[in-house]
Amino acid sequence: MDTLTRAVHAIMQDAAERAILPRYQTLAAHEVQAKAADDAVTIADHESEAILAERLARVLPEAAIVGEEAAHADPALLDHLGDHLCWIVDPLDGTNNFAQGKPPFGILVALSEAGETVAGWILDPLSGRFCHAARGKGAYVGEERITARGSGGKPPIAAISLVFADPARRAALTTHIAPHYTLVDIPRCAAEQWPRLALGINDISIFERTHAWDHAAGVLFLNEAGGKAARPDGSPYRVDEADRPGLLGAASLELWDELAERMAGI
Repeated sequence: MDTLTRAVHAIMQDAAERAILPRYQTLAAHEVQAKAADDAVTIADHESEAILAERLARVLPEAAIVGEEAAHADPALLDHLGDHLCWIVDPLDGTNNFAQGKPPFGILVALSEAGETVAGWILDPLSGRFCHAARGKGAYVGEERITARGSGGKPPIAAISLVFADPARRAALTTHIAPHYTLVDIPRCAAEQWPRLALGINDISIFERTHAWDHAAGVLFLNEAGGKAARPDGSPYRVDEADRPGLLGAASLELWDELAERMAGI
């Protein structure tokens, strides 16, 4: 690992060990709140984000910081996603799972430069799996460089997120896309779903909501592994366009092209 990755890894582990793991399966009722419909936030989210923000600011003082919870409280922070340098932080991805005392959940950190992700890090606090990538330098799990691989399933395995799709979109995906794949449940955790596309578990994923803290690190990780993540029209994912809906991920270029062609018809 390079120096930056080692530093970020240590910070993410610190947040996991101090804020997340001690509260896993021990949350009191008052430590879980509804942030929006079907979207929880816990004391662990807030404590983890405070640790990450404080320590990342020391690593690159010149970089803005956009954390999920801070941006929820102050949406004006989203304007910094296009800054010259910006840390993008999801302090506890998969909060609904965490609040129910079950995996998966994780921490996501990305570094962007003028709206483009240049590095991304994904930590699973329970297993310790650490996925990371830097632009043009490949994708790694720990110290091992990896190449994206499909599941080998016939038909391919798909995790299609319908949670944030409107009824018409949900019907179109169910009718015109789903029959071409073997469907599996989505993990409700981008920190798990993106690695699955590179590690031979899932073949394709479709996302409607595309918040930067959910997807910046995973998109880079999959692309650097040799898979493909992009907007349905083939344009690259940018963190400063995170309110734009639609994002496709696939374990190979062929699987992505096949999915995109089908998506163009709905």
